[in-house]
Amino acid sequence: MMPTGQQRKIAILCLLIFFAFVYMGLLSWMKTLTGNPLLDGVVGVLAGLYICSQPAANAVDLLFFQRFSIQQLTSGWSGLRWLALNLLTFLMGWLMITTGAMRLAAR
Repeated sequence: MMPTGQQRKIAILCLLIFFAFVYMGLLSWMKTLTGNPLLDGVVGVLAGLYICSQPAANAVDLLFFQRFSIQQLTSGWSGLRWLALNLLTFLMGWLMITTGAMRLAAR
């Protein structure tokens, strides 16, 4: 059983992944969210930076404050799933930053 803080972090990461999928899906379907490519790009870059900050904060927490739990994370499936979820969240944030930057550069 996971502590409630860990469950909350998993829920936040899943919510951020969902938000990234919705943002990029709406951009590909509607071509613009606000009618202004500059504003679409700024929103994408800022939201992508926030999404990337969550897995980065988890990595810093793991490396500096929970040094001895790294072996526990890599030894079981739940730990590997946690790492995969963080990697997927980071990747989705990076894609949002890239999408937003392309909107800014296309202007």
